[in-house]
Amino acid sequence: APSIRLSPAARSLFDEPLAIAVRDLGPRQRVTLRTSLRDETGELFQASARYQAGDDGELDLARCPALPGGSFSGLEPMGLLWALQPQKPFRRLVKRDVQSPFLLQLEVFEGHGEPPGRLLAQAQHERAFLRDGVRRVPVRDGRIRATLFLPP
Repeated sequence: APSIRLSPAARSLFDEPLAIAVRDLGPRQRVTLRTSLRDETGELFQASARYQAGDDGELDLARCPALPGGSFSGLEPMGLLWALQPQKPFRRLVKRDVQSPFLLQLEVFEGHGEPPGRLLAQAQHERAFLRDGVRRVPVRDGRIRATLFLPP
C-alpha cells in the first residue's frame, strides 16, 4: 500500500522545509495530493496538486513537478504548504497562540479527477512555532505589555 514519507517525520518548525514523498505507488501512477489545516477559529485551508509517480513508483516532491490543474504547477517542493487557500473567500491564515502548533493533514488520492478518487494514503504533521524548551514570559511594566521568549 502507498505511504507518505515526511522529513522531519512528525513535527517541524513553521519556517523549516518539509520534505514530502510518496512511495509504493504503481509505475507512472497519477495521483492527487491534498493538504489541509484548520486555523484557531476553525476555518479550513486547503491546497492540492496533481503528480505522476516515477517508473519506480516513487514520488518525491523535490524532484517531481506538479502537473497543471491543481493549486500550483511546476517543481515546488513546498507548494502544498504555501498554496493553502481558505474555503471561504477573504479569510487569512493567522496564528494568535504560538504555543500550539498547526496540525497539517496530507492525503494522497488516486487519479486527477474532481471529486478526488479513492484515498490511498494519509498522514498528519505538526507545524510548531516554538522550539521545544522555549519559555514564554509575559512582561507587564506600567503601560508596556509584551512577551519574552527565552531559549532553553
